[in-house]
Amino acid sequence: MNPETRTVLPLQAEPGHLIRRAHQLAVSTFHDTHGRQVTPVQYAVLRALQDAPGIDQVTLAEKVALDTSTTADIASRLDAKGWIVRELLPRRQRALRLTAEGEAVLAEMLPRVLPMYAQLLDRLDAQERDELLRLLHKLVGLGSDAPSGNPGA
Repeated sequence: MNPETRTVLPLQAEPGHLIRRAHQLAVSTFHDTHGRQVTPVQYAVLRALQDAPGIDQVTLAEKVALDTSTTADIASRLDAKGWIVRELLPRRQRALRLTAEGEAVLAEMLPRVLPMYAQLLDRLDAQERDELLRLLHKLVGLGSDAPSGNPGA
């Protein structure tokens, strides 16, 4: 056996592989719950705009952890769907707001969000869910600034 091979983790023990599989589960659960009219990333953008109407695209990108060009592309798609409006600001920035139709899309989705997370996390008991969320916040750099709440409880 090659000495380098002995130091390699089994695929099922590699953090990147497990995170990818968890992401697949999350996306699948999202689509099973909400259909394919809205992607998980579009949902995050809509929620961020609901929480902070009128923010600019750069701030929005930071809030949803996307690069600015991807955020601009998503904003353009949501604008084309009639779910947001983009208002041109000085220095070529854009303020983004939900339209009444965008608000309606979110209003239809929101009652199913907590049950969706309950389904996603149903293999874990309450303490394990709390621990998973704490560790995910730490992993992605949110630390103690993360909002409290227990999705899936």
